[in-house]
Amino acid sequence: MNPDEKAAGRALGRLQRQGGGAIWIAILAPLASGGLLVWQAWLLADILGRAIEAGEPPAVLLPSVGLVLGLLALRAAIGALGEQAGVIGAEQIKRQLRKALFGKLLSRSPRAADTAPSGIASAAIVDQVEALDAYFARYLPAALQAALLPLVFGAIILPLDWVAGALFLVSAPLIPVFMALVGWGAQIATDRQTQALSRLSGRFADRLKGLLTLKLAGRADAETQSIVEVSDALRQRTLGVLRIAFLSSAVLEFFAALGVAGIALYVGLTFIDYLHLRTSPLTLQLGIFLLLMAPEVYNPLRLLAAHYHDRAAAKAALAEIERQLGALPEAETLLSDIAPVSGSAIGVALSGVILRTPDRQRAVIVDCTLSIAPAEHVALIGPSGSGKSTLLEAIIGLREHEGDVRLEGRLLAAWSEPALRGRTFLLAQKPRLVHATIADNIALGRPGATRAQIERAAERARVSGFAAALPLGLDTPIGEDGTGLSGGQAQRVALARVFLRDAGLILLDEPTAHLDAELEAEIMGEIIDYARGRTLIVGTHSPAVAAMMHKSWRIAEGRLLTAALAKRKKDVA
Repeated sequence: MNPDEKAAGRALGRLQRQGGGAIWIAILAPLASGGLLVWQAWLLADILGRAIEAGEPPAVLLPSVGLVLGLLALRAAIGALGEQAGVIGAEQIKRQLRKALFGKLLSRSPRAADTAPSGIASAAIVDQVEALDAYFARYLPAALQAALLPLVFGAIILPLDWVAGALFLVSAPLIPVFMALVGWGAQIATDRQTQALSRLSGRFADRLKGLLTLKLAGRADAETQSIVEVSDALRQRTLGVLRIAFLSSAVLEFFAALGVAGIALYVGLTFIDYLHLRTSPLTLQLGIFLLLMAPEVYNPLRLLAAHYHDRAAAKAALAEIERQLGALPEAETLLSDIAPVSGSAIGVALSGVILRTPDRQRAVIVDCTLSIAPAEHVALIGPSGSGKSTLLEAIIGLREHEGDVRLEGRLLAAWSEPALRGRTFLLAQKPRLVHATIADNIALGRPGATRAQIERAAERARVSGFAAALPLGLDTPIGEDGTGLSGGQAQRVALARVFLRDAGLILLDEPTAHLDAELEAEIMGEIIDYARGRTLIVGTHSPAVAAMMHKSWRIAEGRLLTAALAKRKKDVA
């Protein structure tokens, strides 16, 4: 087994533990059913033997027949329980893994150079994780059945008839050997098919996202044809994987048929006194029992063959997830772990900070040194493109930087992601609004906020005024990126999120860019009042906004310069 195989096996083992007791029920239920199967086959063979050889009347055999029917019903119930438990366990594993992967994405800067494109990341979290379902729900129970039940059945039959027992014990292990030989080719084909599916999903999502640009550039038809061609190539790969899967099933069926035929031939020739391999006569009951058990010995192996491809698909899916999103997280990071928390004002200290463009070819800001006391309000002034947004993002770890950034005297790297996100809040220059109600968009600032808190935040951001004129008020749906609202209205909806957070450090990037002077003064007054006792940093090109701050700094030619001191003469609250 190569290192990649071992790593995939360990990863699947870790995930299996997240399935809890449901996975163990799914694995052990077929073993219990197999034990009952032996009892059922022996009773049925006994009934037929007594009825045919001894000529016992139906009334005498009726209790045994009732017991056989009871065993059938019990085995059916155990089978249904095992299948349901497998589905529940697999769903739990997928849910936990998706939360962990999503939490890992949230813990990384969206500006990181190695961040997977959104289309590929969504394909990994949705499609590739879904490929693990059949492995945990069906393959794992089938693998344990195939490993144990044929040997157990053979060991039970061996003392009763050494010829049949030896035939079972010799032929059954040969089937997994040939399946493994076929499985090597299946794994390679599945890996290629999984990578092709991931690329196609990512490409489709990215093209859909940029559909308007493609239309404007006249490339829509060409891209459509390209996706059709790639889809056809994926179809051919999928058919290739299916051919190998069918081949593995055919190999198993061939050997299983030979085994069953061998038992039937042995029993038949022994009954007609053509073979004399036994020291005692073969009874009708034992002969029927061997014929009943012959297909059941190979049935777990048939089941394994039917789901053997699920193992290759799961390993390929894990490999693709790690290729696109990095190593699987050891422990999940849930959204609730990054919930807002209360905390005192956070002081900020920058020393020798250098910020570069994503390609690292050009410095945006050099030798930036800045000290902001807790509860101080500061403005960063500069024209568009001067680096205000980059600096704000770097302060809370969303941009790579050189030099030291300290919050509360601790290096940024020493902060855990949940603590950092819980005690800071950044409103970007172009905040995201989603297709939902206005109230839901405001509530993104604090999941779980009450209706009263949302309404109060809407009032402070001056959202309530225009929302009251809408058909459903705050419950009026809006489109993606605020479709249906004006630029100023969308900006106020995003600003309302500020008032739901109890962050010790608030960073706002051009918060009043789409507002007139009167609204700007009103909303900034609300923000400053709310930020009393909190550290506030505002990136702006508005002199009026800068005049409301304790201090102002100007970014010019890549350097941070003091613009004015003591803009407001009030004490720091």
